[in-house]
Amino acid sequence: MAAVGPKGTIKPYPSFNAADDVQKLRKAMKGIGTDEDAIIDVIASRTIAQRQEVKIAYKTTVGKELEDDLKSELTGHFEKVILGLLTPITMYDVEELKRAMKGAGTDEGCLIEILASRSTEAIRNINTTYKLKYGKSLEDDICSDTSFMFQRVLVSLAAGGRDQSDKVDDSLAKQDAKDLYEAGEKKWGTDEVKFLTILCSRNKKHLLKVFDEYKKIAKKDIEASIKSEMSGHLEDALLAIVKCCRSKPAYFAERLYKSMKGLGTDDSTLIRVMVSRCEIDMLEIRSEFKKMYGKSLHSFIKGDCSGDYRKVLLKLCGGED
Repeated sequence: MAAVGPKGTIKPYPSFNAADDVQKLRKAMKGIGTDEDAIIDVIASRTIAQRQEVKIAYKTTVGKELEDDLKSELTGHFEKVILGLLTPITMYDVEELKRAMKGAGTDEGCLIEILASRSTEAIRNINTTYKLKYGKSLEDDICSDTSFMFQRVLVSLAAGGRDQSDKVDDSLAKQDAKDLYEAGEKKWGTDEVKFLTILCSRNKKHLLKVFDEYKKIAKKDIEASIKSEMSGHLEDALLAIVKCCRSKPAYFAERLYKSMKGLGTDDSTLIRVMVSRCEIDMLEIRSEFKKMYGKSLHSFIKGDCSGDYRKVLLKLCGGED
């Protein structure tokens, strides 16, 4: 479960009472029509831990799952975001990964986003929960749904084996930078395995040092080299690893921006980022968004979404700055 910290927009509701919330939700769904505002007021103003208490209290009082009653009352993106908020964070990631690989076509962006941005502990919890829920390992599903070097990068990230220390080995960092340069910029063709080995196994602090050393050798950022040496989903995956190392809030700000710019909205990405980060680092994401794009995240959501769906996202966004 995500820790509630000062960087999230959703804080523990001060006068929280699960039984009271159950009554509010029952009243909102009783009779003809649904009081969507009352549902938003309860679900989008509580932490994930408080929502779990509400779910238990609802089942105890009503004898039915809260999600089942909400499914019968709500539709579309509004339903999706409300149900997402009720799902424990590890299970939410698991269900999103499964959705990304279900049926025809693959949502590669979702696979990259979750596997590149989650902590090693979170990845291990995802693996355990995935196997329990679906009876197949996450790795098996990745292998049956992706291919070539992109598959190998995802499998490596999904293994949850990244070094967890804060140790920076200066001589190894210089060697890693040299190896990356020789595997890409310096040679004809690219040794993608070398990029995979270094980017998927070293700790964050060490990688930041590697990127600094790389710039000294190559006279350009590692991102620029990845863009010129790789393509497609492999390029996206390696860039995501680098970006998450440098700043996760900036990475998620970019994900949100891209989900809303241009024609049409990538609602799946927009919902997933807002739901999964609202208790973790949404304040930092908001700040990075403003810095990067000159407009507030709040104003972007307001101009891009509509109805009750928009109301929930604005609540998760938490402010206009």
